[in-house]
Amino acid sequence: MSSVVTRFAPSPTGFLHIGGARTALFAWLFARHHEGKMLLRIEDTDRERSTEPAIQAILDGLSWLELHWDGEVVYQSTRTARHQEVAYELLEKGKAYRCYATPEELAVMREEARAAGLPVRYDGRWRDREPSAEEAKMPYVIRLRMPQGGETIIEDMVQGRVAWPNEDLDDFILLRSDGTPTYMLAVVVDDHDMGITHIIRGTDHLTNAARQKHIYEALGWDVPKMAHIPLIHGADGSKLSKRHGALAVDAYRTMGYLPAAMRNALARLGWSHGDQEVFSTEELINAFSFTHVGQSAARFDIAKLENLNGLYIRESADDVLLQALEELVALDGGRFGLTAPFSRSLRERLLLALPGLKLRARTLVELLDHAAYLYTPRPLPLDHEARELLSPQVCDLLKTLLAPLEHTTCWTEEYLETVVRKVAVEHGLKLGQLAQPMRAALTGRTKSQGLFEIMVVLGREESLARLRDQLNEVLYP
Repeated sequence: MSSVVTRFAPSPTGFLHIGGARTALFAWLFARHHEGKMLLRIEDTDRERSTEPAIQAILDGLSWLELHWDGEVVYQSTRTARHQEVAYELLEKGKAYRCYATPEELAVMREEARAAGLPVRYDGRWRDREPSAEEAKMPYVIRLRMPQGGETIIEDMVQGRVAWPNEDLDDFILLRSDGTPTYMLAVVVDDHDMGITHIIRGTDHLTNAARQKHIYEALGWDVPKMAHIPLIHGADGSKLSKRHGALAVDAYRTMGYLPAAMRNALARLGWSHGDQEVFSTEELINAFSFTHVGQSAARFDIAKLENLNGLYIRESADDVLLQALEELVALDGGRFGLTAPFSRSLRERLLLALPGLKLRARTLVELLDHAAYLYTPRPLPLDHEARELLSPQVCDLLKTLLAPLEHTTCWTEEYLETVVRKVAVEHGLKLGQLAQPMRAALTGRTKSQGLFEIMVVLGREESLARLRDQLNEVLYP
């Protein structure tokens, strides 16, 4: 295959959602698979609805997903003069014509079509008509002269052969009366000028492809190959909505998902490679093709994403996870009561604790929550279950542990278990009857990673200080 150039061309009238992110991923994977390029174009011609925050969110979302585009970002709004130039070129070639129909005439045309039960289409009244001297002074639009018979056929890499009767495709507008280009014209001109060889987008653009093909042909330009990928539905098969997890990409970032897990999950929305579910980025690039993209709507399941993200967390190197946690806190540390970068002591404790912590977490938010005992200031607040567990009677038992622990200099998991087990036996208790309240005193909760692992992570002095805090609180209020 000759050099492949794809593009991702979002409109910044809203933030980057998972449908757009999946389109960008497919375009990126296809380009990388063929050692080509993926370009980025911001289609910001709708100046009223396009916003700078939305543009920045798109750039940030792609960067977070590590879908790095090639070259400079192209902003469609800067290319209006070029779009106008092409519209008038088509006019001079006789491939387009001026239409002087007034808004009132077009409204009547639409009403008559609806009354007759016909599709609303422009009736071509200015297709072969010359304006009078007075009419020539009126505002006009430029319309493409479409073929009136036969079919328009797109050989799509996903949808296969798709055909439309040309009688259903009316002479659409290329340039509005105020000189601004329509989406149809701007997209074709920009894709041609950017050297795009493959257009990858959702099936909601399939009808646009039929019309855009005629612009290419009228200009004598090569028509790019096209892949119209299916839309994304919720896990229940209905249209994707916020209740299914249809959120902006930056929301998934703040919810604690890893970019590699998101890429893996997005890649599996509509694309398959045998029975394989988990892919490294290199495996995705090597395996990706549109041959295995289905035609039916893909289903997005937030529960599957959570499980996949948990797998990626468990398999991530501890130093990589630590950096991801710091980046998450940098986004919104207030909700965790933390600031980034972390202190040296917290970094050291987290690195010690992460091998155990990451086994239970499905998101980075869960991971930070499980690690709260490492950064919550003393005296440690207790949740309801921990408070119920640390009764005066239980704390009297814990008090008997203080002396042997205070005389312990070997602070390893194995030795600490020996000390606690010995005290339990002396009082006719099972190990858990001491371990559970100790866990509550040290973490403020009744569920956490292993007790003796916690004690080693906290260290001797901190562990003893936390035990004393809770004993003093309960026994000597």
